[in-house]
Parts: sequence; C-alpha cells; structure tokens
Amino acid sequence: MQNRLIAGFTLPFSFCLFFVCASAQIEQQDSINLFIEHQASRFHVPGIAACVVKGDKVVWASGFGYASIEREEAMSASHVMNIASISKTITATAVMQLWEKEKLELDRDINDYLDFTVRNPNHPQRPISIRQLLTHSSSIEDAMSLKIGYQCGDPARSLKDWIQHYFDEKGEFYDPKENFLEDAPGEIHQYSNVGFGLLGLLVETVAEMPFHEYVKAHVFGPLKMKDSGYFLSEIDSSRLVTSYLYLGALQKSLPSTTKAVLPYFNPYCQYSFWNYPDGLVRTSVLDLAKFATAFMNEGVYEGARVLEKESIDSMMTLQLDKSVNEDQDQGLSWFQSSSLYPTWYHGGSDPGVSTRMYINKEDKLACIVFQNANVDNTYYIIRELYDRFKD
Repeated sequence: MQNRLIAGFTLPFSFCLFFVCASAQIEQQDSINLFIEHQASRFHVPGIAACVVKGDKVVWASGFGYASIEREEAMSASHVMNIASISKTITATAVMQLWEKEKLELDRDINDYLDFTVRNPNHPQRPISIRQLLTHSSSIEDAMSLKIGYQCGDPARSLKDWIQHYFDEKGEFYDPKENFLEDAPGEIHQYSNVGFGLLGLLVETVAEMPFHEYVKAHVFGPLKMKDSGYFLSEIDSSRLVTSYLYLGALQKSLPSTTKAVLPYFNPYCQYSFWNYPDGLVRTSVLDLAKFATAFMNEGVYEGARVLEKESIDSMMTLQLDKSVNEDQDQGLSWFQSSSLYPTWYHGGSDPGVSTRMYINKEDKLACIVFQNANVDNTYYIIRELYDRFKD
C-alpha cells in the first residue's frame, strides 16, 4: 500500500484519498451555501429550502435563512409550505391514475363525467377534453373571480361549488367574456389555473371521493409523503413556513434580530383558495423529493408504484403542435426545459411563494427549490445545483 507523509506522519494512501475527497465535499458544500446565501440577500428572500436527488436517494438538502422571521426560526429542508403550481403535477398524476384504471379517457368530452355543462360559449359545438385541460389548451381563461377565493385558513367553499358557479350559465361567477377565450378549444395555448381546478373536480367525481382525500390515499400515502396535504387541518402547524412580502430595501444582508427585520417584510397569513387542485399542496422539499424520485424511476418509490412507466413517458412527451404552442415545451402538465435539456419541470408562484422542481429521467437527477418570497430567481439556484450534481 502506498503511503503519504503529512505533517511528519506517515498515513495510508487510502486514508489520504478519503481526506482529500472529504475536503473537496466540504469545499463544494461551502461553495453551494455561499451561492444560495448570496441569492437570498440579492433578491431579499427570507428563507430558502432546497434538495438534490440522484437515482433514488437525496444526496444533498439544506435550508437557508428564516422559516419564520417573527419566531427567528431557521429554515430547513423538512419545513412545510404551499408550493403553488408545482401542485399541478400531482393533480395530473391523479388524473393519469384514473386513466390507467380506464375510468376516464383523455380525449373524451369532459361533460361525459360532470353533472353540469362546460362549454366555451364562443364555440358551443366544440367539446373540451381532459387532454386539453392538462396541456393548457382548453380555451378556459382565469377571470378576476379566481382571486376572490383566496382567504386565510382553509377554504370555506367546496371545490364543486366554486367550479360549478364558474362554468354553469346560472352560476355566481359565470362570465362568458371573462371565463373563456375567443379561440376554440385545442387551438390556443394559454395557462389556466381554473382548468386544473376543473381537473380536480373530475377526479373527485370519477373517484367518488373528495379530491384531497383521493390524493392523500393514492399519491401521498404510497409515496410516504407524511408531511404533505392541501389543508391546514392536515398539516403539523409547527412545521409551517411563513410567507412574506418584501417591503423595503435591505442594506447588506438580512439582519439577525426580529426587531430589525420586521420593518422590511410583511407576513402573509396561512392562506388557501377554493381552486386548490391548481396550487395548494403543502409539503417539504424532502417529501416532494419522494414524488420526484418516483417519476425518475418509472413510477416507483421504495417498492410502491404510483404510475406506470408509459403514463410518465406520456406526461413527459410534447403534446401540442407548434401552431398551438410556439415554444414547443408542453407535456401533460409538465414543461420541457430548453435551457437544462432534457429536463422536465414545473414552477410555482403565489403570494409569498416561489418554487421549482426539475427532473432529468435519463440521468435520474432532480433539483427542488422552495422560497418564502414571490421572487423569480429560483431558476438560478436550480441551474447551479444541476450543474454541480449532474456528473
């Protein structure tokens, strides 16, 4: 065995190799920490949680800054927060599970599954399909009434009541001009949150159980996502992150005392909204990593299958013609990245929330970032993590 002389001591070569590797890992960790801390300071983000999955294991996870400024509570990878539109990938998973069981068809008229009628009044003879809802090509518009459903605490209105009042001609929120585009279903690509609320109701109707209970039983349960849910009543309140609105310019970095920090940030309440299947999953980066792991491993996490490989392949296949989606990035709920090819991703944005999840099925690499501020800088962190861990 080769030996090396270090500071007057002769050490085995294998020990030296371990020492060098460990030092390199510490240096990499410090470098990542500095990068993310700089992002938090530069964009005035109170707290950031992030993790990286390779193969079927979390290889790196950490928290930065504050989960709660008021309590001076440090952010961690196990803290729970609402993740906004990343939730759509979970709604789509529920839809595909029912498709696998032949309980619904992706290209069938959604009215075949509902007890009220949904039609674009500008094209009353053109049916809207589940595939169009999944690909944001349904011609359903997000009207201003969508924002009325935001409130502190859990939703006070049921999903069905909200959706039916949005689409039924006699409904409280029905507006033929505001709720629909002039283009026909299947002929335009425009992001629709209400469309995913409608998908949630379709799951609820076909499965004959509340949407959040279906997801808990058929997605969160098999994946052992014990810290995940939609409603506050389902989550350990002591683990919840507080979201913030930045109010003023910081001098150099986040101050360390509550008294100094509070003038700069306004905390949001723990809110919800009626259209919850589109963006109200509350989870941690470590819990969501289990979902990402399943998608990278043909639908299986620790022996539990949530989807067939063919379903995941379909979800991560381009769905729309260039005439409909010029960017050519739309799968079934997922988007294909043009800058981190061949990754598929989804982001999320809501008051005090910014999130991203990227998955590379070929290399089995996933990166996830949560922030408790609505600032569009999560991509920079994702790219840094992806570049560091891809090899």
